[in-house]
Formats: sequence, C-alpha cells, structure tokens
Amino acid sequence: MSTDNQHGMIFCMAIPVHHRPHIRTAVLRARGTVTIPQEVRERLDLAEGDQFVITVEEDRIVLTPTSVIPDDQAWFWTPEWQAKEAEADEAAARGERGTVLGSGEEFLAFLDENMKPGR
Repeated sequence: MSTDNQHGMIFCMAIPVHHRPHIRTAVLRARGTVTIPQEVRERLDLAEGDQFVITVEEDRIVLTPTSVIPDDQAWFWTPEWQAKEAEADEAAARGERGTVLGSGEEFLAFLDENMKPGR
C-alpha cells in the first residue's frame, strides 16, 4: 500500500453537473453539411428540401427557415385550395365550362347569391 493513502480510503469530490437540455450541438461534416437535430426539425416543422437564409451575426451562424412561396400567396398552396384546383382542372378536362357571366354586375350578383349561408 502506498504511504500517501495509509488507511486505504478513497476520496471522492462531488462535481456539479449542469444539464442544458436546451443546448443542441451539430458537427460540421464534409462539404459543409450540418445535421439539424430531429427535435429541432420537429419543433420548427422542417422537412428535407426546406430552404434557409444564412446570416453571420457577430461570431454566430444563424439559419432562418424561409419559404420559396411568398407569405401572401401561401393560401393558394394549402391542401384545401389545391383540392379545389384539382376539381376545377378535372371539370375543365371533361369539357365543363361552369357559369359564364357577361358583366361585372352579373358576376357580383352571382357571388352575392351563392355566398348566402346554407348554400
């Protein structure tokens, strides 16, 4: 037994462990590829092919999700609107013309009539 530890005792020091669950890391790989952790992708509803604006702020790289579709046109790409677009395309393919109106006044009257509750 060593003379430094004559009683055979083991000494331990408690080292405080700081958990930082909000901090995520990623590794820079070949060709500049960085994998965004799955938890972050899910939280921000990110998917493969999404685009980002990349900026440098002081000594930080900031990735900001961006949309190729302007926000004021996003309604057009909703599943509901696209279903109606597909319905109109199918009707046109069958040769259906829909309602043909001869003037702006006829058009507005048609909208008023067809937008009433219960129609």
